[in-house]
Amino acid sequence: MSVATCERHNGSKDLSPALQRPTLVLNRSWQPVNVATVARALILLWNDSAKVVDPIDYQLFDWSDWSRLVPDQDEPFIQSVRQRIRVPEVITLTQFDRMPTQAVTFSRRNVFKRDNMTCQYCGKQPGSNELTIDHVVPRAQGGQSSWTNCVLACVECNSRKADRTPEQAGMRLMKKPVRPAWKPIYAPRMNRIESWSKFISEAYWNVELES
Repeated sequence: MSVATCERHNGSKDLSPALQRPTLVLNRSWQPVNVATVARALILLWNDSAKVVDPIDYQLFDWSDWSRLVPDQDEPFIQSVRQRIRVPEVITLTQFDRMPTQAVTFSRRNVFKRDNMTCQYCGKQPGSNELTIDHVVPRAQGGQSSWTNCVLACVECNSRKADRTPEQAGMRLMKKPVRPAWKPIYAPRMNRIESWSKFISEAYWNVELES
């Protein structure tokens, strides 16, 4: 399969955005387990590792069936060497039953999200420019950069604590830092596709899209 361009029926061309559009991935039990790009979804379809799910009537399509469908007017499509291919919104894997076990990436952005932009010592929300990542057990005392040893702290609290533990500084954490239990598999709200609502709940939208 050779995918060249993505076009719409109005004649405009798009070399990459449609291939990067999100496709919801279900396991064999139709539980959502990932969000892949359209490019990845089509490869899985081509390799008989997945089937496309019609979100309207739940009909399943293998590559042979799907590749014969003609895109509707104004519907995005992929232009291969010989044909136009509809962009799938939902696919189901044919040989995968398990739920994913990926861990949430330990990153500055995710620490800000876990701690809700709030200083974990005083409870203030001064804005991202006034918040820092604090090591509960300072690195100078052997503390590690990890989910369970890093929290948000405002500049004032961070300065007050310095290279001490909260106990040494006479400070108290609002709560014990833990690794978040989010499932890092669903597309962010900006990439939400309405047809997915039949397969996943509103609670799952706010996490990362697979690269």
